[in-house]
Amino acid sequence: MIIDAHAHLWIKQQGIVNGKPVVGLLGGRSDFGGELRQMLPPYLYDGRNTAQAFLANMDYAGVGGSVITQEYIDGNQDEYLLAVKSDYPERFKICSLYEEKDNYGVKGFDGIKICGGRLSSNLYSCSSVFQKAEKENLFISIDLAEGSSQAKILEELVQSFPKLKIAIGHFGMVTVKGWEEQIKLARYPNVYIESGGITWLFHKEFYPYESAVHAILKAGEICGMDKLMWGSDYPRTMTAVTYLMSLDFVTKSKLLTEEDKRMFLETNAMKFYGFNEIKMIEKVKNMVED
Repeated sequence: MIIDAHAHLWIKQQGIVNGKPVVGLLGGRSDFGGELRQMLPPYLYDGRNTAQAFLANMDYAGVGGSVITQEYIDGNQDEYLLAVKSDYPERFKICSLYEEKDNYGVKGFDGIKICGGRLSSNLYSCSSVFQKAEKENLFISIDLAEGSSQAKILEELVQSFPKLKIAIGHFGMVTVKGWEEQIKLARYPNVYIESGGITWLFHKEFYPYESAVHAILKAGEICGMDKLMWGSDYPRTMTAVTYLMSLDFVTKSKLLTEEDKRMFLETNAMKFYGFNEIKMIEKVKNMVED
């Protein structure tokens, strides 16, 4: 019943970073604001990051459901995500992308994504988005700027909308000083933390990411293990590790208890996102197993 709380999908990448275009190329590469970058694992050779390819990875890793969030660097994928949810309603929850304009998606979506660290104005400007999400019974998925710079404003918004579910991404940017201030916000009943990108943040250490596991335990001490959720940040993190590796550094850890793993990988996300029709994924023996 594993749930991935942070992944991305797109048919065509046409985004922006620091005012410069991000364009998908072949071989999994992208023109990233004028710099050539390996955006996707090379097996996604045509630049298409589809639900079908992701489902194959999910099934192999035993992941039943996933939350598809968005990012400015990929461009708005609202139309494609609505089609994905229509085709696979039991496997995906989807977020529309807020782009600092009024016509962000609501109908058909489960949540709204706010790229807090990329806003041109301060986080107070999103108050109406929080209000709209609460009214429409949607959750907010938000990646804050590094460190504690936006934590105080978000805390005020959390207090203003106590019934609104809010998921803070990238594990509070755990490798940056002040990350604990983001984690502390999950002491509020309606706020959770998801770990999308944690393998990226600890990429210099690499697998099995023992420091990331210690960070998970420290966050658990701050806000409780029942407020933390696993996320892969698929597919960008798959340029370094496989999808299964992004999961099994948790499942194979001897530092986390079985109850810790159950909450982090399953029950917390089931509760927060409302997955209720997930089926168990049958384990298929691979070619290197006896």
